[in-house]
Amino acid sequence: MKSKKRNIIGAICITLLALVALFIYFENTGYGNVVEFVPYADFMVMAEDGQVSRVLLTETAELQFYLYASDVPHETSNPRNPALKEQLLLMGIDVYEDTSIAVGGIISSFLPIVFFIVMFILIFRMMGKASGKSAMSLNVTAADETETNVGFCHVAGNDEAKESVQDIVDFIRNPEKYAKYGARMPRGIIFYGPPGTGKTLMAKAIAGEAGVPFFATSGSDFVQMYVGVGAGRVRELFKKARAAGKAVIFIDEIDAVGKTRVSGGAGGNDERDQTLNALLAEMSGFGSGEGIVVIAATNRLDTLDEALLRPGRFDRQVEIGLPDMAGRKNILNTHAMNKPISRGINLDELARQTVYFSGAMLENLLNEAAITAAKSGMDEIVQSHIDTAYYTIIAGSEKKDRSAIKDKERRITAYHEGGHALATKLLSPEHSVPKITIIPSTKGAAGFCVNLPPDKMYFTKRELENQAIALLAGRAAEEAVFGADNITTGASNDIQRVNQIIKDYVSKYGMSSTAGLAELSDEEKHKEYRLHIDKLYQSALGLVKEHFHTLESIASALMDKESLNEKELDEIMASA
Repeated sequence: MKSKKRNIIGAICITLLALVALFIYFENTGYGNVVEFVPYADFMVMAEDGQVSRVLLTETAELQFYLYASDVPHETSNPRNPALKEQLLLMGIDVYEDTSIAVGGIISSFLPIVFFIVMFILIFRMMGKASGKSAMSLNVTAADETETNVGFCHVAGNDEAKESVQDIVDFIRNPEKYAKYGARMPRGIIFYGPPGTGKTLMAKAIAGEAGVPFFATSGSDFVQMYVGVGAGRVRELFKKARAAGKAVIFIDEIDAVGKTRVSGGAGGNDERDQTLNALLAEMSGFGSGEGIVVIAATNRLDTLDEALLRPGRFDRQVEIGLPDMAGRKNILNTHAMNKPISRGINLDELARQTVYFSGAMLENLLNEAAITAAKSGMDEIVQSHIDTAYYTIIAGSEKKDRSAIKDKERRITAYHEGGHALATKLLSPEHSVPKITIIPSTKGAAGFCVNLPPDKMYFTKRELENQAIALLAGRAAEEAVFGADNITTGASNDIQRVNQIIKDYVSKYGMSSTAGLAELSDEEKHKEYRLHIDKLYQSALGLVKEHFHTLESIASALMDKESLNEKELDEIMASA
């Protein structure tokens, strides 16, 4: 408020200075008065003839005089002759000397300088305040308990995570209750898991349930070019939280500032290290009865510094993972409440089809369906809108103009996607294949085969191998039909996914019968990967050739209809 008043006063002063300068300028220049200029020789003739009544001598380049017959001022050149005054007086002319004009000239000369000095000072002060604010202030959004109208009832799914933080709410509400038993409230909680699983929402729910202010910021807001700025921002954040009494501090993307510190100069970052040290110091300074808890969120728990994760800092680590089927159903029901969903839509079936969807993806699915329904002008969201949104999220929108696609390319795509579907149905019958299509998408896919595994806590060795074979079956089908020299680039994504599966299969899970649980060198790893991928590809090629008649039936149906659902696929598999 005070700075606002100072700015208003400064603006008024500048305006007054400008008006004074303009006034003096116009006075000196005679702006607004009609002044007749007379040559000096003519002036002297008029003076000698007695026509001049009075003369105003100044230090300027002109002097003013008035005639007896007129009140209009006249001007002539000023010779600046010291004897002129005496000469005019002897002629009976009244002579005045106007020193105010000289003073005015001096003032008018200096006023612009003063004006610009004042302007420079004010601008410099404003820039100094702005730079200080932008450098040291933190982008913190704070909401008190009346504004944070989010509770656990708004968090669908993640029941285990909610159970893990229930006691935190009671800690914040009644810290003295636990202090009586000598219990220390966890100073920090780390929420980790894939993006879009509701980590921020869970933190808001804790603050909402406890009825305390919620201070939210991002780890990237602490990272600055100048050393010391990030540490200052950390102290500012915790100062605000302490001023509020009980509070929840939420730091999203904590890995931006909390990555493992590197000793020595190579790869070090003094600013980030200072910021991390300030964060650790502030967390260590909490009293057990303060009722303040720090919640951080990250997608990369493995990159965080060990000092952050030790007891007394972030005491508790809570996984906010992808929802299971029950969780997905709850999330879908939550987001469907404010939408005109048709009774013909089975959200249970949709929950089964959205394996590996995060909460954010499920919300986006229904939102895209609502947009599609609005564009079509229908009164409610029907199954076709859900299907369009679902496949748009998975593979992108369908290309409308397919005139440039040759029949040969459509045939290759039909056999490729048919190979995926065939291998999935034969090797993993528990998997669902809700759609196969050879319609190209805007994301660059020539077609796709949706392969949905059931919700599982872990996969067996055989299941991982079958997943890899199903991915390689597309390339194997191309080779079986068109020959090894005519395979295409369509399997690029399949190959990437197979390589990741085999890397985990060998190095992470220790399932290789030849390598076992041993730690391998890079060269040995590459050989092992190559050995397994080649072996699995031969299995895929053998499977495709063994069931070639069924593959041809699937490809023929795709060429005819362009898309098949699971029921149509099952009928082809049963009759082939």
